[in-house]
Amino acid sequence: MDHPAERTEGRRTGAPPHVLLVHGAATTGAVWDGVVAELRRRAPELRVSVPERDCTGELALETAALTPYAENAVVVGVSGGATLGMALVAAGVPVAGAVLHEPAAGALVPGLLAHVAEGYARDGVPGFGAALYGPAWTTALAPADEGRVARDFAMFRAFEPIPLPSGIRAGRPPVLGSLGGLSPGPRRRAAEALEASIGLPFMVLADVGHAVHLERPDLLADAVLRVVARARGAAAAGPGPDRA
Repeated sequence: MDHPAERTEGRRTGAPPHVLLVHGAATTGAVWDGVVAELRRRAPELRVSVPERDCTGELALETAALTPYAENAVVVGVSGGATLGMALVAAGVPVAGAVLHEPAAGALVPGLLAHVAEGYARDGVPGFGAALYGPAWTTALAPADEGRVARDFAMFRAFEPIPLPSGIRAGRPPVLGSLGGLSPGPRRRAAEALEASIGLPFMVLADVGHAVHLERPDLLADAVLRVVARARGAAAAGPGPDRA
């Protein structure tokens, strides 16, 4: 599989780490435009990569294509993008950090995506996007090829989380899940289950739901820049015992 098409913002040789934004299902890289604008305004030196995924429906192919971008990057994803970020970390890709907003939880929380399946069955891609992301999403954000949505959804529904490297709980590297303060109970249960079972620490982002990148790109950019700062501090301090 070829590497995804990439849009790069900021300096290509900016101070490390760079930031990788991974889009989820029923979206393209354009879903990140608000977050990119916030990052460019606050940290113009930061290199930001926004690849367009091929949406093959195969987790191994998707993570393999993203790995070159993810190495030594702060990986950022929402929904399916967060799920892919979690898979990259679990596979041992040497990320500098991550912000993973409400990834899939597999059998840990059965039925987490049931309402999305219902919306998809009822209204196709428009129903899928509305059920998953809410009113902040529009069909203009969806890929032209509806097959990409079908393949992505099948892949994310089949996803099962596996334990993360042991250093993650101690913040080495700073990998964090995030939960919207307005998200419903199943999302909260998913965050609790992922933290307990695979070791992904969670923070709460107040006054947002699932589609934080669309609802409050400024809030997500804040979280990303905090992790970038932590990653830079960790790099300056040298490797910890888990990465030596």
